[in-house]
Amino acid sequence: MALNKKKADAAGADSRKAGVVVFTVAGCLVVAGAVAVAGPALRNSALMPDAVSEHVFKEKTKSFATASAAPTKGDLAFVLPAWIPDDARNVKVKVKTTGGAKLIRYTLVGRDRDGRTERGADCGADAPRVGGPDLDASWWPDRTPSRSRTDCGDLHTYRVAVDGDTVYAWTNGQISPGAGEAEAKGGGVVGGESPGDGSGGS
Repeated sequence: MALNKKKADAAGADSRKAGVVVFTVAGCLVVAGAVAVAGPALRNSALMPDAVSEHVFKEKTKSFATASAAPTKGDLAFVLPAWIPDDARNVKVKVKTTGGAKLIRYTLVGRDRDGRTERGADCGADAPRVGGPDLDASWWPDRTPSRSRTDCGDLHTYRVAVDGDTVYAWTNGQISPGAGEAEAKGGGVVGGESPGDGSGGS
């Protein structure tokens, strides 16, 4: 009788363990299913947790009170192009962690508020074309401004659009032909109607 009781207790314990495993697996499947269904809809929402955005969509977002508060070393994905004024405010950056795509939005202040913005380097005829941004964000306009210029004063080629005192800049990871000169040259200040290539971003 004692032996049978031990066998019964062991069988019961194994059954409970199996139940825990099944419950755990089922829970993981439910969570994964919820992310798969709701994730795309919330992908660019402020409600999306940073951890989910980073690990599921391979995207990261950071905000800085001013451009001077952004890193200059360490996490290079959030190092800003040199042509962004140090006193630019409300800086938001979103990056693709598996490539060079990046969105940048900031507010011009002081001398730059009339629509002027720093310029890096002209791109020349061989510059890669930057189409509409591959990334999106809750703080990015529904329609990317069509009046924009190309800037090659950084490692990547950017499209830059000025809308009042707000600047939108994006790259899809195209390497700039001026990448070798980006650190050697400082950007000058040009007007928002700068003599870029004149084409509009899509």
